[in-house]
Amino acid sequence: MAVHALAATSTANRAAPPNNPVWDEALLRRYDKSGPRYTSYPTALSFHDQFGAADFTAALERSNATQKPLSLYVHVPFCRKICFYCACNKIATKNTALAEPYLSRLDREMVLTSQHLDTTRNVEQLHWGGGTPTFLTLSQMSDVIDRLDARFGLSSSPSRDYAIEIDPREADVFTLRHLQSLGFNRISLGVQDLDPVVQKAINRVQPRVLTETLMDEAHRLGFRSLNLDLIYGLPHQTQAGFADTLRQVIDLNPARLSVFNYAHMPQRFAPQRRINESDLPSAEEKLDILHTTIDMLTSAGYVHIGMDHFARPDDSLAIAQREGTLQRNFQGYSSHAQCDLVGLGVSAISRVNDVYAQNPTDLANYEQALDQGQLATVKGLRLSTDDLIRRDVIERLMCDMQIDLADVSKRWNIDAPRYFAATLTRLQGALRDGLVEHNGDLLRATPIGRLLIRHLAMAFDAHLPSDTTQRYSRIV
Repeated sequence: MAVHALAATSTANRAAPPNNPVWDEALLRRYDKSGPRYTSYPTALSFHDQFGAADFTAALERSNATQKPLSLYVHVPFCRKICFYCACNKIATKNTALAEPYLSRLDREMVLTSQHLDTTRNVEQLHWGGGTPTFLTLSQMSDVIDRLDARFGLSSSPSRDYAIEIDPREADVFTLRHLQSLGFNRISLGVQDLDPVVQKAINRVQPRVLTETLMDEAHRLGFRSLNLDLIYGLPHQTQAGFADTLRQVIDLNPARLSVFNYAHMPQRFAPQRRINESDLPSAEEKLDILHTTIDMLTSAGYVHIGMDHFARPDDSLAIAQREGTLQRNFQGYSSHAQCDLVGLGVSAISRVNDVYAQNPTDLANYEQALDQGQLATVKGLRLSTDDLIRRDVIERLMCDMQIDLADVSKRWNIDAPRYFAATLTRLQGALRDGLVEHNGDLLRATPIGRLLIRHLAMAFDAHLPSDTTQRYSRIV
């Protein structure tokens, strides 16, 4: 089904939808190094264990003065089956009763957190991730929503953005109806690939009919936005095979698509050791798949938001990008800017004003901290003024695909060209190679530069380690 483009105007200093890049495989391969995805700046590698529960408590209390709306993230770590590509924090079990002790600790964390927050602040955004949130029974989901509402006060505003990640193998039309009754208005379905050979190789056999049935019901129920997750770079994928998946996905007509680059890092993520490395597509084939993906999705009317995200022109992500209000957080791109993000659950990360705080990735440590009556914060960071300036600039680059140095100067009361003189010097190679244009105070990524936006952002990173190979995925 073709997607109808919206006519949209954009002011001179806002990012416009790009033209398709002139494909230069040699250039892309030359810049295809490892680097951060910049869901935060500084990245999680800079978090330290001298930052603890008391520091996060103080940050929560300071944040009340801003009266910013809240965004809540709830991590549900349970999965019935492990997908071999997965790099998430998860626990494999088929026993939903095992979730009860976890939900009890989750409620304890809500209580401890809400004691330090002005709970009249509007909860504009809610996101359940995992793991597999739909691992929970319907009654368990209701219980978590009731507890969230009791502790923070959930919103019924039509503009709220309440999303949940769904495994189509673990949900049905009754699940969707229940989620709608709980207040969710956006869903994200994990698909990865519709090729049965690829699905078998990643231990995720998922016939198209499961996804299609859920999408049909979600459209009928009036969910505001549907996202499908795809991954390229998986075993046995080819350009032709992934093009077939894309044709089917375009026919399903989701509002958003996330097409992630698979990062094969078996030394860090044990499930990936079940993937035969010789079955992975070559670097050349992966670039061909990416090229095909961009061509097919943009031809179907999708806007390439940035990196791995695509959206229809009438979706809130595309609208936010046109209006210059797009934000980037730990869940990727977000249309709800300027929220304080509170993460709940094992491994969850919070972003509250000038602070990042992370919970333990180990379930036992998470539970032990809460059983002692304190927040489970195990590490974090309070940002310096320089960190805040660079976070702002990197976020605008990742979201707008451009930086207006005059605007930066005004926002931070600095001489931005002088402040970033060393950065501009580091970007000279990218300028020569046509990845970025520098006109007056405006730095703008070119269409080919948008594909390498992570590389451009790295020039502004004052915390970047000298060796990024072992810690980060490749850019393309």
